[in-house]
Amino acid sequence: MKTKTTIFIAFLFLAFSNGFAQNENPFIRKGNKLYNEGKFSESEIEYRKALEKNQKSAKGTYNLGSSLYRQENFEESARHFMDASQKLSPKDAAGKSAALHNLGNSLLKGGKLQESIEAYKQALRLNPNDEDTRYNLAFAMKQLQQQQQQQNQDNKDKNEDKNKEQEQKQNNPQNQDQQQKEQPREKPQISKQDAERMLEALKNDEQKTLDKVKQQKMKATPVQVEKDW
Repeated sequence: MKTKTTIFIAFLFLAFSNGFAQNENPFIRKGNKLYNEGKFSESEIEYRKALEKNQKSAKGTYNLGSSLYRQENFEESARHFMDASQKLSPKDAAGKSAALHNLGNSLLKGGKLQESIEAYKQALRLNPNDEDTRYNLAFAMKQLQQQQQQQNQDNKDKNEDKNKEQEQKQNNPQNQDQQQKEQPREKPQISKQDAERMLEALKNDEQKTLDKVKQQKMKATPVQVEKDW
């Protein structure tokens, strides 16, 4: 039963098993009985026994997928629905569409939105008038859109947090001091001629200083006056 909050599950081989009358296997009949009683793990055992007798049984494969789905083993149920869609005759468009529909349901429940969308599209190509598959396709596409929007928002938030962290590091005075300490000292650029002139000027200044010191010493030394005997 389809509602606005759940997806529709199509189990045509269980509900209309007589429509696929190909020498029904007693294990499949027993499995269907258990399935309808809600005994999904027990029905799984019977369907597996049926496949041991006939591995090519599309009916047994499909119903095993249904039993696994009811036990929320979505990964394995998806494999059996895919297998069933390949085992069914190309002339059986309704059966193949149902298998692909339930393949889409298993993938959707397993969180594989893109793959489920593709399965629903394949089912609709075989049965364009299936409104249940159309509804589930729209549901999966909406889920995928919301997921992508959330991922984009998460990436945006991460980038903003990263930019803020970098700005805080740059504006931190301690970090600025550290950056200044880590900066290499620049060596002054001077030509050989300028260097020689600077050295000559230093020598001249030094000589002038020495001359001044000598003059000051001479002034400070008292003159010895010889006695006139």
